[in-house]
Amino acid sequence: MTSELLDRVLVEEATKKSGLIWVQGALPDPPRALWHVWHEGAACVVGDGPGEQPLTGLSDGGDALVTVRSKDKGGRIVTWSAKVVELAQGSPEWEAAVAELKGKRLNAPDGEEMPERWRRECRVLRLEPAGTTVALPSDSQAAPPVPTPATTRRPIPAALPRLLRRKRR
Repeated sequence: MTSELLDRVLVEEATKKSGLIWVQGALPDPPRALWHVWHEGAACVVGDGPGEQPLTGLSDGGDALVTVRSKDKGGRIVTWSAKVVELAQGSPEWEAAVAELKGKRLNAPDGEEMPERWRRECRVLRLEPAGTTVALPSDSQAAPPVPTPATTRRPIPAALPRLLRRKRR
């Protein structure tokens, strides 16, 4: 097998099995975690509508860098370059991609009306592999979290220690 064929197989298998990919569009936008489905040779994502994931930096005809992580350990497996293609609403390709995405969308507020809302308010993009994989960096590339006023730290409820002790018995 050639190197190019092995790269293509690695990209497809890793991306299929991962529920989350990190996508970086136009610089200087940072990479974003996006849920996706692998459909007909590309990663398909939906977003930019109310209650959906932001697709900042991704535009039709543009390039993106996709990093796939391991589903069980979370470590980086492969990074590949992609061509961004926005699917035309109502086209057969759009309908097929939306049918796949609908099955993977968790906690949708509108259930069966979701595809119609996506048609009105969202973009559906295909991230098509373009070329070979990119060498993985040797450092962690960890970055500090983006500053936010949101917080989850609150005092623990007074009864929690008693409840935890009771479960151990």
